Amino acid sequence: MAEITAAIHNFLKAIGKYRWHAVMITWAVALIGWAIVLKVPNQYETTARVYVDTQTILKPLLSGMTSLPNLDQQVMFMRRTLISRPNIERLMRMVDLDVKAADPKEHEKLVNELMDKIKVAGTERDDIYTISYTAPNPKLGRDVVQSLLTIFVEGSFGGKKQDSEKAVQFIDDQIKTYEVKLATAENALKEFKIKNVGLLPKEGADYGVKLADATDALSQAKLELAEAEQARDVIQRQIAGDGKPGEKVDPALADHELDDRIAVVTKNLDTLRLQYTEQHPDIVANKHLLEQLQARKKDEAAHPKRSIDPGAGYSPMLQQLNVSLSNAEARVASLRARVAEYSGRVARLRAQSTEMPEVEAQLAQLNRDYQVNRDNYQKLVERRQSARLSGDLSSATDMLTFRVIDPPTAPLKPSGPNRLALFSMVFAGALAAGLAVAFLMSQVRPTFLSQSALREVTGVPVLGSIGMNWTVPQLRRRKRRLAALGACVLVLFGTYGAGMAAILAHPTL
Repeated sequence: MAEITAAIHNFLKAIGKYRWHAVMITWAVALIGWAIVLKVPNQYETTARVYVDTQTILKPLLSGMTSLPNLDQQVMFMRRTLISRPNIERLMRMVDLDVKAADPKEHEKLVNELMDKIKVAGTERDDIYTISYTAPNPKLGRDVVQSLLTIFVEGSFGGKKQDSEKAVQFIDDQIKTYEVKLATAENALKEFKIKNVGLLPKEGADYGVKLADATDALSQAKLELAEAEQARDVIQRQIAGDGKPGEKVDPALADHELDDRIAVVTKNLDTLRLQYTEQHPDIVANKHLLEQLQARKKDEAAHPKRSIDPGAGYSPMLQQLNVSLSNAEARVASLRARVAEYSGRVARLRAQSTEMPEVEAQLAQLNRDYQVNRDNYQKLVERRQSARLSGDLSSATDMLTFRVIDPPTAPLKPSGPNRLALFSMVFAGALAAGLAVAFLMSQVRPTFLSQSALREVTGVPVLGSIGMNWTVPQLRRRKRRLAALGACVLVLFGTYGAGMAAILAHPTL
């Protein structure tokens, strides 16, 4: 403890030796620093608070009809990109700061200063954002913040609207491309169908299905033909059993039978014509049978035969059997024509066994390409409508509402600099500088201020010391110097106090 006290005592003695240097340095530093503090221009901070309402009733109403923009992400992006170089340059043009830049270097300096002084703060949870700017001119600060609000609001609509327009333009270009592809695919499909009109499969039926159906139809027709031939043979045997051996048929009876058969075939033919065309197998068979019966009638008329029993042909049973025989022969002829038709179809299908699958494969490929282009075209048309609706929705103010809570105003009092703190800091720094200079000078020009210091340095025992004997004039001069030193220190503190009082009384100094 004694050593610390001795060290402090020696320090104070060393400073006291160069006290005038300390006072002069303190005055010089204080005056210079205070002058700088008083000359620092005032700074006026302008702030504005804005609330961004992202909750809109249009979201649930238009959900599923169009792609709704992510409003929270959009507002966050606008906040982070508000202080960007393009926006700052636009801001300079809005407040006429660009006219103050004489050259590109000064313009760059202004841009950097604005980017440093503009602050945007807020929380995404509350959607309340604060824009602040510090300027040497209150009106300039208000104009800058107001312009930033304008850019902030306009940026929420212009960018999204521009993106929607670009999306619509891109989709329009793709639609035109797919229109060409769709027309090409339709023409290729049409030409292929015209070229292979007889080889095209029916809807839902390929080559194998068609061949199986034709084979089944042929088998069914052969079975019905066999049944019809059996029925006809039975009728013929019944007619042959009614006559007597060696008995000749009356020509009148034969003509009557032929007329009945011709009438029946003609009636069947008329009925079939009401349902089918002339190329139908049943109609073709009946026409062929009618021609045979008419030819037979002409032949019998040309070679008449006399009948032994004129009344033999008037049996009702025989007439009925003859009518049934005509119907049976007509059915047999019809089924034969049907069997021939189905046989031809099966033969053609088997002959086309290598060609039809290839045609079906090509047709499936063309249909697939056409369907893909058609689906893509329809999707693009739907997407274009959705993109247009999204663009109109994004440009609507109801989707994103901005409410200015605190509008920017020109502040009446400066927000900086804090001259009270700076004034005090300069005063404290001046005192520290004076003491430091005095201490450094004592170290540069050292002297022994006590017996112990001399003894420690030289190692020689000190027997005693002689005190200073001041004369009366010297004492008077010493007192005057101490009084002058005290006056300088008091004036220094008084100046500090006066300056603080002036700053408090006039903050805009």
